[in-house]
Amino acid sequence: MKQRQRKLTGIFATVGFMILYSLAAMAIGGDWVVGRSPAAEAGFYLVAGVAWLPVVMWIIRWMARPDPTEG
Repeated sequence: MKQRQRKLTGIFATVGFMILYSLAAMAIGGDWVVGRSPAAEAGFYLVAGVAWLPVVMWIIRWMARPDPTEG
């Protein structure tokens, strides 16, 4: 797959992942965290706010790979 195709695929993968991730974080936070102590809420928001980074970083790294040279 050429870099141009990887970038298009990566955009859709990133947007799709972020939509699903945010819905899951909202559901988990609403059911298990909201209404508990402020420290529990702050801890959840801290973890949930950073947990998506490794996945998106992997997608971006995959998108940015150079095309293999032929020859």
